Amino acid sequence: VQLQASGGGLVQAGGSLRLSCAASGGTFNRQTTAWFRQPPGKEREFVAAIRWNGYTYYADSVKGRFTIPRDNAKTTVSLLMNSLRPEDTAVYYCAADPSIILSSIQMAQQYDNWGQGTQVTVSS
Repeated sequence: VQLQASGGGLVQAGGSLRLSCAASGGTFNRQTTAWFRQPPGKEREFVAAIRWNGYTYYADSVKGRFTIPRDNAKTTVSLLMNSLRPEDTAVYYCAADPSIILSSIQMAQQYDNWGQGTQVTVSS
């Protein structure tokens, strides 16, 4: 399965963006799919994840502002970002893996399959 991320852009603080991660050549069935981000000059960090059973997990910094819906066909996982802040500026990546255990869900190194990044810039 190849992952294709899209939807980044420039938005003002307080605005919204929707990122999409599309699976080609397969689906997200039985996989954990996650979004990570890498702010300028910083390490990649966990943003949100959805497990194969539909359970979702969020970094504390985005709880209440971001959601990670998945379509019923399990071919696209989105990241809906509301109330964006300048500190949300980063390159956003989607990742997927069938073997993620719950305790490792926030660990980027546990995911084997990555999409290309998409830039999100939030202006103040």
